[in-house]
Amino acid sequence: MSDQVKGLLITFLGVLFVVPDSLFVRLIDADALTIAFWRLLLAGGISAIWILATKGTKPFRAVLATGRYGLIYMLGVGGSGVLFVVAVSLTSIANVVFIIASLPVFAAVFSRIFLSEPFSQRTLLTIAAVVPGLAIIAYGSGETENASLAGDLLALSVSALFAAGLTAARHARATSMVPGVAMGYVIAALVIAPFSAPLSMPLGQTPLVLGHAAVILVSSVMLAIGPRYITSAEVGLLVLLESVLAPLLAWAVIAEYPGANTLIGGAIVIGTLFVSNMMLLSRQRRTKNRSGLKP
Repeated sequence: MSDQVKGLLITFLGVLFVVPDSLFVRLIDADALTIAFWRLLLAGGISAIWILATKGTKPFRAVLATGRYGLIYMLGVGGSGVLFVVAVSLTSIANVVFIIASLPVFAAVFSRIFLSEPFSQRTLLTIAAVVPGLAIIAYGSGETENASLAGDLLALSVSALFAAGLTAARHARATSMVPGVAMGYVIAALVIAPFSAPLSMPLGQTPLVLGHAAVILVSSVMLAIGPRYITSAEVGLLVLLESVLAPLLAWAVIAEYPGANTLIGGAIVIGTLFVSNMMLLSRQRRTKNRSGLKP
């Protein structure tokens, strides 16, 4: 199996596992911070124990050795993990996943600011189309059941925080950030512990809590490993699946209708990113083919 096929398969499975994430938040009968605490502590703790048992402390020391880049990555994944749960508790699932789909826009902006990577014409056009789509989603929040502008803003913060983490990880790309996911999750869980009520979780919710932690654990590991073998455009196309499937799953299971404005705005965001990633992938393939023709 080639590295590309392996990367596509791992990333695809990672996306599928993350699809029910927001639905679990809806189904678990507890406050948002308590759900976030168990979600992050279990997923981060189990992965940390596995890494320690199989590879010792070296992977953790490698992440910490990257300095501020590793710290920014841990802050990004841990902070976004908390805010995601709170966002889903305040606004509709469709709003959250459509808004978080704007992550490549934030990643491009941060890469321009911190890595001095220039904006391409494709990136500028993508930003120009995505922003109105996000505005339509936000406008519709006042008219859609289970939606709110506060939740939408938190979803936007999730996108920005995670994009900052990915930008930092790109600067330290020689180091596997899987241990950073574990540390980021556990640290975030400990930070919010005083503000949550972990012991108040009803015993009957245990299967849902464990299931939620399992999908986060598997998806986090796969989405940290898979993209190392494929291009950013291929990753972007696969991740868009979650933005499409998560609202459909919520609609089917708990009858959460996204609302007309959310569907319109989401279609603009997802459609724009799909075209943008297809253009990037096509350009990368042309470049690769031309390089292959050189003697």
